Amino acid sequence: MASRRRSAATATLFFLVLFAPSAPVSAKSPRAITEAEIATNKNTCYADIESGLWGWDCKLSQIAKENCALRCLSPLCYELIYESDPLEEGERDFARGQEYKYCIIKLSMGESLKGIKGSFSR
Repeated sequence: MASRRRSAATATLFFLVLFAPSAPVSAKSPRAITEAEIATNKNTCYADIESGLWGWDCKLSQIAKENCALRCLSPLCYELIYESDPLEEGERDFARGQEYKYCIIKLSMGESLKGIKGSFSR
């Protein structure tokens, strides 16, 4: 009798978990990603690049590594901000850096990315 109750409870729990409503993937987050979280995630990307997960091209130069790290951190924001004009050796583009960070923050909160490119124009 106890095993029958246990089986019924297990089956009920299984169906509750299986059919429980879940939050949609695009739900807005109550808070933005922090600078510390961005830095931690970027360091993980650097480690992945160093281990070879991103291929040999990402290890050819420091700037290649940086472009790959930016792509790793947020493929969507990289595509929006840098893909048409990747960083080049010696380039320091503060405006695009701010746009990229702004993109990551908005993306983390599930907000629209419309109007981000050019929002910190030079």
